[in-house]
Amino acid sequence: MGILDEDVVRVRESTDLVAVASEHVALKRVGQRWMGLCPFHQEKTPSFSINPALGLWLCFGCQKSGDAITFVREVEHLDFVEAVERLAQRAGITLRYDDRRAAQDRTRKTRLAEAVGAAIDFYHRLLIDAPEGGTARKYLRGRGFDGDAARRFQLGWAPDGWDGLSRHLQQRGYQRDDIVGAGLAFVNRANRLQDQFRARLLFPIYDARGEPAGFGGRSLGDEQPKYKNSPETPIYQKSRLLYGLNWAKGEIVARGEVIICEGYTDVMGLVLAGAPNAVATCGTALADEHFQVLKNLARRVVLAYDADAAGQGAAERWYQWEQQFEIELRVADLPPGQDPGDLFEHDPARLLAALEDAAPFLQFRVNRALAAADRSTFEGRARAASVAARIVAEHPNALVRDQYVMQLADDLDIDADQLREEVRRGGRGPRRRAQPDAAEDGPRAHVVDRRELDVLRWAIHEPELVSDWLDEALLQDPLARAAYHRLATTSSFNDALEGSDPEVRALLERLGVEEPATEDEERNTVRARLLVHAVEPVATRALAERLAAGDEDATGMKHDLDELAHAREVGEWQRAEDSARRLLQWIVPADRVSPS
Repeated sequence: MGILDEDVVRVRESTDLVAVASEHVALKRVGQRWMGLCPFHQEKTPSFSINPALGLWLCFGCQKSGDAITFVREVEHLDFVEAVERLAQRAGITLRYDDRRAAQDRTRKTRLAEAVGAAIDFYHRLLIDAPEGGTARKYLRGRGFDGDAARRFQLGWAPDGWDGLSRHLQQRGYQRDDIVGAGLAFVNRANRLQDQFRARLLFPIYDARGEPAGFGGRSLGDEQPKYKNSPETPIYQKSRLLYGLNWAKGEIVARGEVIICEGYTDVMGLVLAGAPNAVATCGTALADEHFQVLKNLARRVVLAYDADAAGQGAAERWYQWEQQFEIELRVADLPPGQDPGDLFEHDPARLLAALEDAAPFLQFRVNRALAAADRSTFEGRARAASVAARIVAEHPNALVRDQYVMQLADDLDIDADQLREEVRRGGRGPRRRAQPDAAEDGPRAHVVDRRELDVLRWAIHEPELVSDWLDEALLQDPLARAAYHRLATTSSFNDALEGSDPEVRALLERLGVEEPATEDEERNTVRARLLVHAVEPVATRALAERLAAGDEDATGMKHDLDELAHAREVGEWQRAEDSARRLLQWIVPADRVSPS
């Protein structure tokens, strides 16, 4: 079930990878490649490379790689079908599906999103123009948000009626199932449609692609609950949605930082104060799914929560997210009892300063503990040390814990060894054993002989230089041999990728974006050098085996190998190539060697 393979190929071939990536990465042409800072991890030196001819990208830093579809999946956190659909829409390609139900599901989701989009327009007009929107307009002005802000964030007003939106949408041609399925209304006991939202200020919520998904609504009267969100629907899944991400995505990537807050007006305040990289959860706590989305955009996360809410967060969970998603978590030190929306209203400059001075999560908690302590007496400093030690003990990294021990020892004038013991005791019980660093215990990357990599690289980019002599027998590394086998037995590079196992695919993708080094050599010299470097190590091993077996013909092979080595050392590449071609007869079966 899914998109027809030939349509996936059409989308891939019709997509300009450089143009797609340029929406997220500043690219610069270097030779035949395009280079930029990787959008998937923090770096100062560009290691993200694109080969536009093959439609491949690779980061030499974090080792992520792929094609245009993979890039869109990673950077926008979409599944395969969603990424293909996104690129198909961009390229003007109509997709076909191999399962009628799948096609129906896609069509239905599109219809539901259109219904939500029509509701956004309906509610927005009521807020901006209608007399019944006056209450909401007054509330917004009281929070420091004018009409331009309401238009910028497409805010709306749901009137205190039973079915105003439902009747409007039905007049626009939407069916009852569409309206209910989009979470805009429900069927009441009288079997009539009743609007989901009444007498509420509405904040439209979009998915990461910018498609309408649902609403968050705030009651301005006595109606409970105070905040209400759209129900779960095929297009509204609150654990995967972040309010404002559709607007903030570009800024998040550009700044390498995302600000997370709790409320919709918090996002508005941050954006209007000058922090356009802010998002909020949609009526739910932060979850793994949110970080799955955000880690592809930025690795530095700043929490802009009320100070008490930030300090009371489950520390173990935050540290787990830092390790699992390789993020750097910081906390903005907002004044007690104020959230970003409140601070924007009274002191926008203080809000930006709190973001600028955001501290690591552990430092934030330690600072709060010390600020609340009486440090004027020995007993007060001892109590402060005990409280801070319990906080430090929760961190899973021993090196980080020890850095804080030394800092606290200086701040509180307490012996560092005693404080270490306090941290050690405080870490017993519920704290889980620290996980080993992946860098220490993780599997080591497979290392392929650089000469074999060089041959494969040219086999991808200019196969005519190696096609008349390259054979699997010249590749001793199993991974290199498997990669060459894919190249030699498929009709195109993309076909070779599609059928490969992950390790082979990763190698091919990496080589596909690496530019072969010519060192300003003529093509004949490049050909000779590649052949000599491929043949010499294999011939050396083969000669040793023949000599050990007492093969009398090994003398001729040794003569050719000695000539090759001498010619290579003095730079006579044509003579070295002649020797290498003779050695091929000893290594590769005769029926697989092309005439020189």
